[in-house]
Amino acid sequence: MALKRFPIGVQDFAVLREDKKYYVDKTDLVYKMVSSDRYYFLSRPRRFGKSLLVSTLQCYFEGRKDLFTGLAIEKLETEWKTYPVIRLDMSIVKYSSKNSLAESLNKILEPQERRFNVKSEPDNHTWGVRMARIIEAAHEQSGKEVVVLIDEYDAPMLDTFGMESFDDIRIQVRSLYSPLKALGGILRFVFLTGISKFSQLSIFSELNNLNVITMNDEYAAICGITKEELLTQMQPEIQALADKNGLTYEEACNALTRQYDGYHFSEESPDIFNPFSLISSLNEQKLKNYWFATGTPTILTKLVKKYQMDAEQFDKGFAVAAEVFDAPTETAQNPIPMLYQSGYLTIKKFHRGKFAPYVLAFPNNEVAEGFTKSLLAYYTKQDTAYSTVVSRVIQGMNDGDVDSVLQVIKAYMSGVPYDAEAQNELHYKTIVYCVFSLATPYLTRCEEKSAAGRCDVVVETANAVYMFEFKLDGKGTVDEALKQIEDKGYLIPYTASFTANGAPKKLNKIGVTIDTEKRTIGEWKVVEG
Repeated sequence: MALKRFPIGVQDFAVLREDKKYYVDKTDLVYKMVSSDRYYFLSRPRRFGKSLLVSTLQCYFEGRKDLFTGLAIEKLETEWKTYPVIRLDMSIVKYSSKNSLAESLNKILEPQERRFNVKSEPDNHTWGVRMARIIEAAHEQSGKEVVVLIDEYDAPMLDTFGMESFDDIRIQVRSLYSPLKALGGILRFVFLTGISKFSQLSIFSELNNLNVITMNDEYAAICGITKEELLTQMQPEIQALADKNGLTYEEACNALTRQYDGYHFSEESPDIFNPFSLISSLNEQKLKNYWFATGTPTILTKLVKKYQMDAEQFDKGFAVAAEVFDAPTETAQNPIPMLYQSGYLTIKKFHRGKFAPYVLAFPNNEVAEGFTKSLLAYYTKQDTAYSTVVSRVIQGMNDGDVDSVLQVIKAYMSGVPYDAEAQNELHYKTIVYCVFSLATPYLTRCEEKSAAGRCDVVVETANAVYMFEFKLDGKGTVDEALKQIEDKGYLIPYTASFTANGAPKKLNKIGVTIDTEKRTIGEWKVVEG
């Protein structure tokens, strides 16, 4: 059986269909949107299919019925009316200053002005006026209501977030979007996509009839690929991946799930795979980090450190209230809203009736590994050194050589530039945690089992369990760290752990101090039992 031709990097619906590339049919949801309301906003992470959705809507409103042959909407739509469509892609140019924004907006607006015979005025930076003229001309020349599709509406603000030019950029973009309310009487449909919610653009306050479907259960799967879609539509591709990597079909499904699944965008959301990573993996028949390789969250790692977020919480989860999802990006008091909107956190649990019912955590292994590497590189100011360090930690732990592991980490931390930002206890804990977190998938992952609390780091290998307790100098000694492990009973849950041969695993307590003057590990002691 021939394998599917996946549309890697294709965001144009017409090109996708004409080239007979594979399309996961979302047109039933498209029809529901266009039949139910007029103003919509959808937030999803990058590379999640937002642009393809916008392109699909464009083709639908242009009446290109032939492109929808065989899709759900073919049986749902009976009229196929055509409308003038104005589509603005705000992601096509990077924005760094007020002047570069003007150049970019001219490049976006001038083709639309030529299309509708509107006099182009490149020196006229009253963007709202120019946008209104385009919409009015489209309406007058066609005699029909106008469709406006704005892809990545927030790209200019995301590019300048935290920079001096941010306020200037925001004011200019706000002007561009202002006609969307004033001209509502001649607009058939308005759809905006983005990642974040910038309230001061006035879109969300002025367009009081804007239907925000970001966390709507009905539209949770409108972007991305659900587990059901994967398992019912892509069996040959999964089997090919399995054969190439020496896996069974079930093992391949589990590997794809661990690596790319785990997104949930509402309370009742189905499991959703990152579409870019999933189809890239099936296309190449490899299990790599695809999505993370296309962008690094530099601003987010800075915010994690600025707000002193505990790296361990990304695995355990952040309990948050519903208000967090509506927090305006520019006034948020912590990075959690932006981390969620950007796809680095997702809804993992929902506890109805609780004050903070949502639990946000890493969606999958790809994101966990990629973000941890970025965090580690930012904290240590060393971009790639962690790779060798983690490899040697894995080898040392599997060999039971704790001394070599701590020597490697000590040397790694010693390499942090001395003029790096002032360090605190959380800084050192983050570095150590990230190193062990990256090593964990190659050891034996263990759960939190102690009701009395937990050690700073727990490593379980095939033959042993290691409990690490770290103390900042001046706040505890090696012996006090060992005593805490003993007094808290951290090892008790592991007394029933056995090797593959049925022998009890060796239990080890390791007390470690951090030398703040030398900014690295100080002393340590390993005690068996």
